[in-house]
Order: sequence, then structure tokens, then C-alpha cells
Amino acid sequence: MTNIPFIPFEAGEKLLDWIALTDAFALGHTRPKAEIGDTFLYRDPDTLLSRAAWIDGMGIAVKSATIFPGNTDRGKPNINGGVCLYSDTDGTLEAIIDFHLVTKWKTAGDSLLAARRLARPDSEHILLVGAGTVARSLHAAYSAAFPQASFTVWSRTPQSAQALADSLPDVAIADDLQDAVERADIIGTATMTTEPIIEGAWLQPGQHLDLIGAYRPDMREVDDEALARARLFVDSTDTTLGHIGELKIPLETGAIHRDDIVADYYDLAAFTRRSDDEITICKNGGGAHLDLMTSRYILDQWRKAAP
Repeated sequence: MTNIPFIPFEAGEKLLDWIALTDAFALGHTRPKAEIGDTFLYRDPDTLLSRAAWIDGMGIAVKSATIFPGNTDRGKPNINGGVCLYSDTDGTLEAIIDFHLVTKWKTAGDSLLAARRLARPDSEHILLVGAGTVARSLHAAYSAAFPQASFTVWSRTPQSAQALADSLPDVAIADDLQDAVERADIIGTATMTTEPIIEGAWLQPGQHLDLIGAYRPDMREVDDEALARARLFVDSTDTTLGHIGELKIPLETGAIHRDDIVADYYDLAAFTRRSDDEITICKNGGGAHLDLMTSRYILDQWRKAAP
């Protein structure tokens, strides 16, 4: 065990770059398709999520996450867990990586890849819906690709929106969600809602939405009309369509159909905007294969920096 590195959050993060990570994601999706195994255990409102992925030529990652929404009120992180990275050659443990480091960069980097492909390059107004840890990560990620953009944050809890705005440069606070949505070029949603909070009637031509928050079969952030008005993309069909309410519910009711999903990251050639006026939506499911790609990127950077 003494030769197996543990990569902590602060030391690891200093070595990482958002654009390089999304380039690593794109390259990772040119490899053979990942074998993925996900298990979910629920004790309402808490969740145990275990995700494993194996990509031929890249290796194996196993990540277990506990999601306890009530921890926010206890002053503790509501997501905890651990990540192990294994060799593709002999199956030996190569690294143990801080769970929060992998999760932060995987989650925001996942949506940044979609935004780099689907959002208008001249996007100037970015709305963060939700003011938690993911929103903070999205601010950093979006800033790397859209340095000219200004940010607005909306939260059901005004105190959390104020706290986020106070801690980041030039972030405005939105009091009215509809008005904020109508003004935005890019919208990143990172909430814990089970009922849609963004209505399709609010969407404007040319917008791009990254949907991140919903992770359970009963969770949604946008309504049927929003899905009907947009071209729909996902990071992975395997980890979103049958698992997450954002798409699972409207697919089951017939509000949308499987053919409405244009592409996932394994078809990046189709992962493009066709015109400046169309509305695009990408559902971020954050599958284990992305944890593996992120972990491999982190370990590669760690080794490069080693004396």
C-alpha cells in the first residue's frame, strides 16, 4: 500500500484544467464503450449510489457515494464516498483519489463538454439554478470556456444565493426565476427538486441548458414543454434514459420518444448545434465511465507533477 498514491483534494486540484479535462473526456469516448455497473439503494430521502466502470485500455474505477440531503442543515457535505482506480493490465490498485475531487471535476466537466459543443460560442449570460457546491463548480468550469460571460444565480433559499454571490466575483442574484431564464444564454441547473421548476414556455431561441440535479427516477428539473421545444442530448444513454426521472418519466408517458434523443458522447460527431436559434438541452447523468475518465486524468496529472 505504501506505493499506492492517495491524491487529496487541494494538492490534486492544483494540477487540473477544465478545458484539458473535457478534451480527455472526448478522447475517452473514442475508446471501446465502457462496461458500467450501477446500483442504487434508497432510504428516503437518502441514497447510496455505487458505480463501477471498465474501459478497455484505460482501467477500472469503483466509486461509492452516499447522498444525504439533510446534511446541509447539519453543516456537513450532503455527498460523501470514495474512489478507487485499478490497472487495466493486471487489476492492481493504482490510486485512491479524494471522492470530492473526482466528483467536482467529473460533474462540472461533464456539462462543460456539452456546453462547449452545444452552447453558442458568443454566450454572454449564464444562469446558475441552485446555489450549492455544484453551482460553484459550474461557475469555475463555464468561466474557463466562456471567459466573457457574466453570471446570475437563483436559489429557492435567498441566503444560499447571497452566500454564493458574495464568494465569487461579479455574480448577480436573481429574484425571479422566469425573468432570469428568459435572459440567459446558458442555464445550468443543479437543484434537488423532484418537480420541474423551469417551464418550457420561458425558453428563448438559441439557449443551451445543462440539466444536472436530477439523479433519481422521481426527480425532474424541467417540464415536458421544455423537452419538446429543444433538441435533446445526454452524456450517456445507458445511465440516463432508464434511470433518471428527467427523461424516464416523459419517455414512459409518451411526452417524448427515444428517437428524440439526438446523441450521447459516444457520437460526438452528432453532438453539435445546427443553428443559432435552436434550443439545446443536455442531461448530465454523470455515469461511472466519466468517474473513470476523470480519475485517470487526475492520476496522469499527478504522475507528471511527481518529482
